[in-house]
Amino acid sequence: MYWLFIVIVVLAYYTIKIVRPVEKGVVETLGKFSSTAEAGLHFLIPVVQKMYRINITEQRVDIEPQSIITKDKLNAEVDGVVYYKVVDPTKAIYNVNDFFSAVPSLAKTTLRAVIGKMTLTEANENRDKINSEVEAILDKQTDPWGITVIRVELQRIEPPADVQAAMNMVVKAENEKIAALDIATALETKADGNRRAEIKKAEGQAQGIRLKATAEADAIKLVNEAAEKYFVGNAQLLKRLETVSESLKNNAKIVVPAGTELVNVIGDMAGGVLPLIKRANEDK
Repeated sequence: MYWLFIVIVVLAYYTIKIVRPVEKGVVETLGKFSSTAEAGLHFLIPVVQKMYRINITEQRVDIEPQSIITKDKLNAEVDGVVYYKVVDPTKAIYNVNDFFSAVPSLAKTTLRAVIGKMTLTEANENRDKINSEVEAILDKQTDPWGITVIRVELQRIEPPADVQAAMNMVVKAENEKIAALDIATALETKADGNRRAEIKKAEGQAQGIRLKATAEADAIKLVNEAAEKYFVGNAQLLKRLETVSESLKNNAKIVVPAGTELVNVIGDMAGGVLPLIKRANEDK
């Protein structure tokens, strides 16, 4: 009974095959491809038939770090990852010996060829371009294997330590240059603003002077018109009145002799105009 149980277990192992939803099976009969098996339970003829199960989900494979000589003769340490998917399990088994190791190996050589055509600076500045180019080349070369390359991503491109130090110094100098230009631009803008403000101030002062001169000219014109109308032939009398008015306006001090009326003093200064008022008061 024990041996019978062992025989049944062995036969079940070689006869009953379960394919998961993330797999596809490739069935061979007497060493020749016969069919593919979808997800589910399958029965095989022991010894006569054999099944290979292939993962058809997206897979990730690392591109091992490697030293690549760039176009400008510098060594750069480069690595990355490739994401691919088996779309035809039959081709993946029969058209390539071992696609699990073939894909990363092909990606490694392709990456070396693409970056080798660029300078180190170009490689660092065009990572997306490198990813797209390597992906396109890999996808074309793995198509006969029943594999599609979904994407390629570079993880690092590291130059030698001395080159990296020099590049850092260049970047620092460039940043300092940009900062200096920004400061110079700000100072220039401030100086221009101050200059414009001074111009506006000068224009305002000039406008004020012009308005004052215009007002004074208008005043002189009015005085002249009044003189011509009311003091025709009495220019000397007008001059005396202007003198008295100007003196009183500026708080001029007038020495009045004792016993002299203020009206008489002003009258004398005005040339006999006010004394007429005095005589009129005396008559009253």
